[in-house]
Amino acid sequence: MMLNMAGRAAYDADHDLFRDQVRKFFSVALTPHLDRWEADGIVDRAFWQACGDAGLLCPTIPPDYGGLGLDFGYNAVVGEELAYAGSAAGITLQSDIAADYILHYGSEAQKRRWLPAMVSGTAIAAIAMTEPGVGSDLKAIATSARCAGDHYVINGAKTYITNGQNADLVILVARTDPAAGGKGISLLLVEADRPGFQRGRNLDKIGQHSADTSELFFDDVHVPLDNCLGAEGQGFAYLMNQLPQERLSIAIGAQAAAQRAFDEGLAFVRERKAFGQRILDFQNTRFVLADLAAKLQVGWAHLDWAIRRHVAGALTPSEASAAKLWHSELQGEICDAALQLHGGAGYMNEYPIARLWRDARVSRIYGGTSEIMKEVIGRTLS
Repeated sequence: MMLNMAGRAAYDADHDLFRDQVRKFFSVALTPHLDRWEADGIVDRAFWQACGDAGLLCPTIPPDYGGLGLDFGYNAVVGEELAYAGSAAGITLQSDIAADYILHYGSEAQKRRWLPAMVSGTAIAAIAMTEPGVGSDLKAIATSARCAGDHYVINGAKTYITNGQNADLVILVARTDPAAGGKGISLLLVEADRPGFQRGRNLDKIGQHSADTSELFFDDVHVPLDNCLGAEGQGFAYLMNQLPQERLSIAIGAQAAAQRAFDEGLAFVRERKAFGQRILDFQNTRFVLADLAAKLQVGWAHLDWAIRRHVAGALTPSEASAAKLWHSELQGEICDAALQLHGGAGYMNEYPIARLWRDARVSRIYGGTSEIMKEVIGRTLS
C-alpha cells in the first residue's frame, strides 16, 4: 500500500522525487522495526541518526545551519509518509515544531550549537508546554524561572512531553515574571544533562506506544541567561506565532493516517467473505466506503490548499485550527469505521487497523483539543 499522489496540487516533481526517497528509506529503516518499537515504548536513537543521514530531518533549515533550505512541502511529505506507515516517531515534532523555534527566535550561537545537530539526528529536541493540571491554558503555567545574577533557577514539572525520554534539549515554557500574566512567559533552552533536571516515567498511553512521552521535572535547574530563546517575556507570543504550523502538521498526519485506515478496510473487505460473498459486495459496505472515500477526496483537496497557503506564508491561525479540527475528526471517523469493517479481526492487535485506531484518538487532543479549535475559529466570526 502507498499514498496515491496523482493530481496532488501541493507538490511538484522535486517533492515527488523526495517522496520516493522517503518511502524507500522507511521500507528499510522504519517498517521492519515498528512492532519492536511499539513493545519497547521508544524509537531507537539509531533511527534518528539514519533519518538525519538520509536528509529527512528539518529540511527547511538553511544550509548555513546544516539543513537543505527547502520549503515546508518537504516536511509535509515526511509527515504524510510517516503517518501512512503507521508510525508515531517524534521526528515531525523535531522538524515541524522544535527546529523552527530555534531558527526564528534563537541567537546565532544557539542556532550554531543546536540546528546542525538536530538536522543530523545527533540531538533530539522536545518542547515542554503542558503541566499537571494545566492543559490548553498556557497562560496558567506554574513552572518558574527566577533570575539570579547571570542565570535562571528553574523549578516545576511538565507532563505528556513527546520525545521526553530521548531528548537532549528541552524548549521549556516557563514563567519568568509571576506578576506579568501572559507577558511573563519565556522560552528557555534546557540541556538534558543539567543538574536538577530529571525525566519521569515513560507514560503508559492508549496508543502511539512507540512515541516516548514523559514527565519532566526541574528542581533548582540552573541555566545561563543566554539560554533564553528570543526575548524574555515574549514566550507566549512566540507560541502563538508557531501554532499554525504545528496544527497543520497534525492535520497532515491525520489525513494520511485516515487514508491508511481506509485502505486497510478496503483491502480486508475485498478478501473476507460472509454468507457466500465478499463483504465488499454488500450494499451497506459499499455505501460506508463510498461515504468515506468522498470525505477523503475533500480532505486531500483541502490539505493541498492549506499546505500551499502555508508555504506562501498566508495560512492564518484560524485556518490552521480549522484544518487541525477537520482532519483529526475525519481520522477518528475513518479509523473507527474501518475497524468496524474488520469485524472481530479489527480488535486484534495483529491487524494494522488496531494500531491506527488506537493512535488516532490523541489527534483530537494534542496541539489543542477540538473544543479549543472551535473556540479559536469562533473568535474570528464576531
